[in-house]
Amino acid sequence: MKYIKPFILFSFLSGLLGFAALVGIYFYIKPDLPSVTVLKDVRLQTPMQIYTKDGKLISQYGVKRRIPVKLEEVPQELIDAILATEDSRFYEHRGIDPIGIVRAAVSLVLTGEKRQGASTLTMQLARGFFLSREKTYVRKVKEIFIALHMEQELSKQEILELYLNKIELGHRAFGFGAAAQVYYGKPLNELTLAQIATIAGLPKAPSVLNPVSSPERSVERRRVVLLRMLDENYITKAQFDEAASAPVSAKKHGAEIEVDAPYLADTIYNEMVEIYGKEEAETGGYQVFATATSDMQLAAQRAVVRNLHDYDERHGYKGALGYLWNIPKPESKDDVIPQLSLSFDVSNKSSRDEWDEASMLQVLAEIPHIKPLIPSVVTKVNEQSIEVLSVDEQVRTIEWGGLDWARRYITDFRQGSDPQTASDVTQEGAVIYIRQQDDQWRISQIPEVSGAFIALDPQNGAVEAVVGGYSFYQSQFNRATQAKRQVGSNIKPFVYSAAIDSGYTLASIINDAPINQWNAATGVAWRPQNSPAEYDGPIRMRKALGKSKNVVSVRLLRGVGLRETADYLTRFGFNKDDIPLDETVSLGSSSHTPLEVVRGMSVIANGGYLVNPHFISKVLDENGDELWKANPVWACNRCESQSDADILPEDEEADVEALLAAELNQDILLGDSGDDENTEKVIAPQVITAQNAFLVGEMMRTAVRANGNWSKKTYWLGTGWRARNILQRTDIAGKTGTTNDSRDTWFSGFHKDIVATAWVGFDNMGRQLGRATRNQNLINKDPEKFNWIGNAMIGIEDGAKAAQPAWIRFMEYALESKPHTPMPVPENIVRVRIDRTSGKLTRRTDHTTLFEYFLQGTEPTTYVRDDEVLDPATQDETTAPEPEEIF
Repeated sequence: MKYIKPFILFSFLSGLLGFAALVGIYFYIKPDLPSVTVLKDVRLQTPMQIYTKDGKLISQYGVKRRIPVKLEEVPQELIDAILATEDSRFYEHRGIDPIGIVRAAVSLVLTGEKRQGASTLTMQLARGFFLSREKTYVRKVKEIFIALHMEQELSKQEILELYLNKIELGHRAFGFGAAAQVYYGKPLNELTLAQIATIAGLPKAPSVLNPVSSPERSVERRRVVLLRMLDENYITKAQFDEAASAPVSAKKHGAEIEVDAPYLADTIYNEMVEIYGKEEAETGGYQVFATATSDMQLAAQRAVVRNLHDYDERHGYKGALGYLWNIPKPESKDDVIPQLSLSFDVSNKSSRDEWDEASMLQVLAEIPHIKPLIPSVVTKVNEQSIEVLSVDEQVRTIEWGGLDWARRYITDFRQGSDPQTASDVTQEGAVIYIRQQDDQWRISQIPEVSGAFIALDPQNGAVEAVVGGYSFYQSQFNRATQAKRQVGSNIKPFVYSAAIDSGYTLASIINDAPINQWNAATGVAWRPQNSPAEYDGPIRMRKALGKSKNVVSVRLLRGVGLRETADYLTRFGFNKDDIPLDETVSLGSSSHTPLEVVRGMSVIANGGYLVNPHFISKVLDENGDELWKANPVWACNRCESQSDADILPEDEEADVEALLAAELNQDILLGDSGDDENTEKVIAPQVITAQNAFLVGEMMRTAVRANGNWSKKTYWLGTGWRARNILQRTDIAGKTGTTNDSRDTWFSGFHKDIVATAWVGFDNMGRQLGRATRNQNLINKDPEKFNWIGNAMIGIEDGAKAAQPAWIRFMEYALESKPHTPMPVPENIVRVRIDRTSGKLTRRTDHTTLFEYFLQGTEPTTYVRDDEVLDPATQDETTAPEPEEIF
């Protein structure tokens, strides 16, 4: 009894001292304790996701992978597994578990090591938000105090939901939603019990227990989780046996990318980083929606890739990547046999018998896999087919239709003889690329040539598609938005617009004759030439643009004035600093990006308004609430009613009396923007008149078709004639562009709903695109149309052959569902019959005449005399016009 009082006193003093120590420790570390109230407004670090306009994921940016989930979206089995394994008394304690603390203390006393933790879910969450994983007493005390604060501020359900989304689970996955995607490539509600148990066991040591890095240890940990679930009666013995014996099915998955459009995604990502900064953009959980839909973007990508392969195949096959056996010997001292760059030595394997399938696949796995190309090795060569083993473990046969193009590449201007057998193309043991085209496998190679493509909605500048090159994974340089290249004849529509603004008409007669201009300062004569070097003498302005006459463009610039023309070009959005102040600007010596060119073309397409290209339609926050929505400026050339407007005829030769008046459907005034009906549209600045835009568009419409009558000798082709022939549409317009020596090739064109620009050239600006000679193998497949589009075209590469096919292939898809829509004729435009040669009024109605459009008041006032009429049907071939000497 005498010991009781001292014991009670001792206990009281010990408790008091312990409490005082605890209070002292609290106040000692209090300055380091973060405020728990931030959890009331917690913002998880969630990666930025970029979607197409129609909601398909194209990319995800951010170091931490996180897919936030609501508690009600989490399978009960996962909650049971986590509670059974990590904190079975979660709903009973107030943030710390005394029993767990005692257990950890006993372990420490018995072993002298901190082998067991006493962390509850709340304490783990506190550590995840505010502390590190190091095992120190100070961290543990801080963890306890933060956990106690959290239990006071948050409900158990809120703590559990935060835990499910915050906890680190390996391979940059944070939260169980992300773990399900990273390890199994599917959402939580599709996981099996075995998969649930696997990820539920990760919080203990995610780097060493995850099923990708340590499959064996993950199986052991999964068994522990399942045993705990069985002990807590969450699962039956049968469920335990089935899940515990399940094979490891995990492998590392990326985000569920639905559309692979890296150039589009990268452009949007860079814009978001510029606005928000890199860290905020990558962790703010932004959901960014592009202006481009998935189908239009994919159509553009297919068009560019196909076009670059067509160019590449026209110029010949450069041979295998290397050889596994049957290594050829050099034919000359300059002949270089390609060598594979591998991480292991294969020099000891020189015959076919030494190569089994596994060894070949090991080599193929190290060859760069650039879609749509598939690394393969030739295992057999037949008369006109080959058999290959591909990196995807598939054995394929490539028939003659996939080999017949592959004559030897010599230079960009020369190709070898047409192959007759498969052995003329390749041999056994060769490592090659193959790809699929039109349901047929074909031998292939990475094109050295580059390309770019961009399409806009001309009414508001929304980017419909952007492609910056053959493959983003080969080159991340976006040539559509970053590459300034000489635009060649793509500049001419803007020069002609300046001429119309200065009083010229589509019937103005310009002399298409060579120019020799002496420069006294340099002692050199400037001799701009047509390409090809053919001259027609006096020519109407419409026809001159359609045939892309260089010397006419120079003369128009002189008529308008050099400085006036340069200033006028800035109306279309071109930077004045990029416009050289000399006459070569009329031939496209200025350098612009495809984005700048397509913006300028949109002014012609939309009736004269300068819209602003934009890639983002809207931005949502991590909760799906709208933060921002694009409110672009709009072209408004048709904002007002235009009843009884004229409709553009389908053919230049059509009789005006046969035209019917039509009323415009007011539902298409501004197109379908997807905006709310009450959204007030901001009108874009009008930089040229609707009449000017219409007349330039009319000339460009001539440039994409055949004109006149063959039997009457009035027939001529616009440089972009392939567009009309292939698309079979009359409601399109366009212009080719080719620079000196075919270093840059362009095609820009439009329909009223979409405008697009295509460019093809080498990244090495000094390299010419060359010429392609006849490959009879390919010509025989379509003798009448082989030179329309594809890999059989022949001759010097230019805008019509190298760039336009990408535009055509894209427009085949983009316009497929759109009805033919004649272009509306603006007010104050009149249409009169003129003489085909002189541009004067005529009273004739035969093939020497045609109908032409004029701005009211500029139409001709004099009639052609009978003795001035030239009938092409009765004329002999004209002699070349004499050069114009200017000294």
